[in-house]
Amino acid sequence: MKAKKVTLRDIADRVGISAASVSMILASKSLSRFSDATIDAVYQASRELGYVSKHVREDRKVVVIVCPSVINPYFATIIQGMEQEAKVKGLGTMLFTTYWDTEEEKRVCAFAKDPMVGGVIFAMIPQQPELVRELNKTVPVVAVGDKQNELGLDTVDVNNFNAGTLVAKHLLDLGHRHIAYLSTSLNSEHSARVRRFEGLKAQVKQYGDGAKLSLFTSEIPSLTELNTVDIEHQTGYLLAKRCMKEAPGVTAMVAINDMVAYGVIDGIKDAGFSIPADYSVCGFDNIYPSSFLGVGLTSVEHYIIQGGKSAVRLLCEKMSAQMPRTLESGAVTRIEYQNRLIVRTSTGKPRL
Repeated sequence: MKAKKVTLRDIADRVGISAASVSMILASKSLSRFSDATIDAVYQASRELGYVSKHVREDRKVVVIVCPSVINPYFATIIQGMEQEAKVKGLGTMLFTTYWDTEEEKRVCAFAKDPMVGGVIFAMIPQQPELVRELNKTVPVVAVGDKQNELGLDTVDVNNFNAGTLVAKHLLDLGHRHIAYLSTSLNSEHSARVRRFEGLKAQVKQYGDGAKLSLFTSEIPSLTELNTVDIEHQTGYLLAKRCMKEAPGVTAMVAINDMVAYGVIDGIKDAGFSIPADYSVCGFDNIYPSSFLGVGLTSVEHYIIQGGKSAVRLLCEKMSAQMPRTLESGAVTRIEYQNRLIVRTSTGKPRL
């Protein structure tokens, strides 16, 4: 027996408004006439009832990809991996950049409730997990980022704590006893940065024998992220200068990511020192410029392309289900890629 086709009247009866109003909302016409609660109710009812608009066929739904910015090749690479897999799956994609602005993240979550959106992938850990968990009750969501149990979302994980321990062990084995960690904004909204620091700190503490870890950070407002294309390079450059001035005993600098590490390298060289004879430098993410002969940066490989593809596959599994998994179900899927340290010419034994 053929299932009854869902109509605008069915949605209208569920929400308690007219069919004409439902039609306008689903067509994104005159939305200012309706409250946010009414718009959300129409979107949710259309999903729950399985309504398929003639304008938005199921096979034409798009996947929303959310990331902080695209200037860092880490995000450009992971997005390319997502789009490669989306192409295979016959899905279109829409990219939204937040520049770590929580208000922008809220706007993206509001937009994602539109029935044209089949699912959402965060290329980083959301800054407002509770908001995204609520979205995940009606729209399939997957996040890529730090391995942590409390997020409550399906994720493709990077074990940033382990990445930190790998770098610290490498430097300690080379003979470095005073290491510095140089990072952009370091707070609870940037768990990956914090976990890398914690991994470094734990390994240095475990080593003992006079080993020491110093911390240098720079708080960066979201508006600065948006308006300064080379903000990560600038930050690395300035933090390296601070480190050399305030902690002269440091022989190795670990940057939060490869882009910051490039600024660190330039800061060290600009001060008249050489790498690795005077300072060793490490990064995280192993973005493609790090392998260039003129760079040769020691970094941690996270398998970015593969992670992006896995995120789309996981999202497709959720999209193909009748309804997105909710927190109440207690079922959360995690995919984790093992980190690998790539040693290049930017690290060596400490200066005497």
